[in-house]
Amino acid sequence: MKYAVVLYDGMADYPVEALGGKTPMEVADKPIFDSLAQRGEVGLVRTVAEGLKPGSDVANLSVLGYDPKKYYTGRSPLEAISIGINMADTDIALRCNIVTLSDEENYDDKTMIDYSAGDISSAEAAEIIKTVQEHFGGGEFDFYSGVSYRHCLIHHNGTIDLGTMTPPHDISGRVVGSYLSTSPNAEKLVRMMRESYDLLKDHPVNKKRIAEGKRPANSIWLWGEGKKPVLPKFEELFGLKGAIISAVDLLKGIGIAAGMDVPEVEGATGYIDTNFEGKAEAAADELKNGADLVYVHIEAPDECGHRNEPENKVKAIELIDQRVLPIVIKALEEIGDDYKIMILPDHPTPIATKTHAGDPVPYMIYHKSKEIESGVSNINENTAKATGKYIDFGPGLMKHFIDD
Repeated sequence: MKYAVVLYDGMADYPVEALGGKTPMEVADKPIFDSLAQRGEVGLVRTVAEGLKPGSDVANLSVLGYDPKKYYTGRSPLEAISIGINMADTDIALRCNIVTLSDEENYDDKTMIDYSAGDISSAEAAEIIKTVQEHFGGGEFDFYSGVSYRHCLIHHNGTIDLGTMTPPHDISGRVVGSYLSTSPNAEKLVRMMRESYDLLKDHPVNKKRIAEGKRPANSIWLWGEGKKPVLPKFEELFGLKGAIISAVDLLKGIGIAAGMDVPEVEGATGYIDTNFEGKAEAAADELKNGADLVYVHIEAPDECGHRNEPENKVKAIELIDQRVLPIVIKALEEIGDDYKIMILPDHPTPIATKTHAGDPVPYMIYHKSKEIESGVSNINENTAKATGKYIDFGPGLMKHFIDD
């Protein structure tokens, strides 16, 4: 038996006015996904437990079968693992976004123009982070470059008691001052954020980007603090050798911490321009080379939700149907007589709010040798709810997928 999970990050949504009052899932042309749903189990699952902040960190841990209330130590430490940082037990990791802020004189009066600095390339971002490290690093703090706008700060002998370190994608279009932590423990971090603007506004990379009509990476933004994580191995929990395919350091870090294979995919960006086929082929190769379960994580729907791009969110769902599912299903068909495939989002990223929500999400489980009639022709938030199937404990979903 082979297993595949295709995770559409942030796919679930609320009705969108620009889509005629429908959700992206309702509007998207997704014949393969719908066909599997017609012949599989469809329902809702709560991937973000009550009391937890909705995010891809806790939600993907949950889908993978790890109870975040037991194992979650923060988002950035998982990303640090992916980057290859060997954290000490006394280290604290923080996500370091490089962002675009508006040009008001006072930092607190600036607006969060773009949490991704215009989808800055990893090569350009590495130059920015190099400058940040030269200026602020080498002692109490060390900065490490990651992918695109996503980077890491290690605070040696730091603390996670920092007050509220707000994710930048939660405050798109808002003035930043009221979202800066006022905790004394965060004073040095917030000071670095403020000072980074003057350090970076005239950086050669930014001068070139501005000349090309692109948004500059003119500030760092720190958030997602956490301690070194310890996860039991996925194979020990479920008896299956697993692999995670993703463009983002968070998911790669979860995979590494869980003892899963984490192949690199050239051209995987985390946005709608990602190498969809490359990710699907990587999953197929993992299945053919001994993996029992592949977890294909696709960030694009989430990014489109954060950016208030309803048409692109629909397009992302359609592109996965066109360019990922055929390759994954073909590999499953060729390898063995029986297989299971599960498709779901980790959490909603509603267009209306441009940030994550903790609502239960639709899931679909198709078992080739045990097809059923779900009564669902088009899988979406409403039809999944109408089935009456509901899993309240998200970390139980993986066991249900594998064993039932």
